[in-house]
Amino acid sequence: MESVLAFVIGVVIIAIGLAVSIGLHEIGHLVPAKLFKVKVTQYMIGFGPTIWSRRGGETEYGVKAIPLGGYISMIGMFPPAKGERAKADSTGFFRGLVQDARDSSSESITPGDEHRAFYRLPVWKRIIVMLGGPLMNLVLAVVLFGVLLMGFGIAQPSTTIASVNECVLPATSERQTCEPGDPAAPGAEAGLRAGDRIVSVDGTPIRTWAESSAIIREHPDEPIAMLVERDGAETEVTVTPALSERFAVDENGVVETDAAGEPVTVKVGFVGIAPASETVRQPATAVLPMVGENVAGVAGIIVNLPQRMVDVWNAAFGPDERDPNGPLSVVGVGRLGGEIASIDEIPLASKAAGLVGILASLNVALFVFNLIPLLPLDGGHIAGALWEAIRRGFAKLFRRPDPGPVDLAKLMPITLGVVVILGSMSALLIYADIVKPVTLL
Repeated sequence: MESVLAFVIGVVIIAIGLAVSIGLHEIGHLVPAKLFKVKVTQYMIGFGPTIWSRRGGETEYGVKAIPLGGYISMIGMFPPAKGERAKADSTGFFRGLVQDARDSSSESITPGDEHRAFYRLPVWKRIIVMLGGPLMNLVLAVVLFGVLLMGFGIAQPSTTIASVNECVLPATSERQTCEPGDPAAPGAEAGLRAGDRIVSVDGTPIRTWAESSAIIREHPDEPIAMLVERDGAETEVTVTPALSERFAVDENGVVETDAAGEPVTVKVGFVGIAPASETVRQPATAVLPMVGENVAGVAGIIVNLPQRMVDVWNAAFGPDERDPNGPLSVVGVGRLGGEIASIDEIPLASKAAGLVGILASLNVALFVFNLIPLLPLDGGHIAGALWEAIRRGFAKLFRRPDPGPVDLAKLMPITLGVVVILGSMSALLIYADIVKPVTLL
């Protein structure tokens, strides 16, 4: 019963954190819009039917039933069509979409507020308004990663031995247990024990586990001296690393892969010891690189999104397993938060750190995703404003008439397609997160 309650609490924390992130994203749009005197009629968290709302001045603030985003309504999002174009010209479904967008934009402009329409803003002001939301998520991500790294710290290998293998097995072996006839692991033969702290290897003082691993890997079949601290006293042992097949790792300890995505193996020295992890608080200088790594990771997912969605489909409707590093819906993210909160084996501080990490990554995802240059996302409006600046710049350079604002209403058919695709992907991810979820347990 307690674990169920903890799971629910974890889900609720993620849900509240997501709602706050969305709310602050929209504030990132709202504040500059009001500073630039654009009339904002609505500020809403969610979509669909309104659950609660209250009017403050000229703006209605509220919460809607479907918590999959939010929006602010600014008057005059699209410029009117050039010349007097009768509605009769708007025949056909797609032309009707364009004209409906123009009509809705025009109807939102109340008499006397014509100068407060969004499309009348200079390009740089429109970019600031639309960029304000994603930048708010980026700021939140930096703050949350700062709390995670500097406040809680992150787990990293220590110089203390956590376990000693009994035998030597290749990295590609399907067996994980020793059997009679398997060669004994050099660490066990030398008398190394769990709990020993490595002081030096081959005469080199050791500060990190990676330093000791690098020396061991470079000395296969060569006796080397290891000085360890055991029960408060230093003890020297001689160990001869065995030549064994191991996964190749980069300077950060990440397993390297080939062009096909398969792990690369190399023949290196192997002792058969594993490190204990310790939580270490990081300096402020580690925050931005961590945010950058997450931004690059999310961007990589988006670039390969079609293939990743195919993988999700195959997992949801077939025997394939879900990619733990693949895309998730809000259902999947909430489930992970619930699992972290319900794990009895980890302390409360580690649970809190895990939830903070999820919310930080969520804000990175909101930042990157909203910058995709497609309507109705913020990036689509930013791309339209930039194209307008380029077009006007060339017109000025070649002394041509000002072409005026870019008519983004013409992109409504594409926008509808994007909405349908995003809705379909969301539905697939939600289904997959229910029937075959990514799980920590």
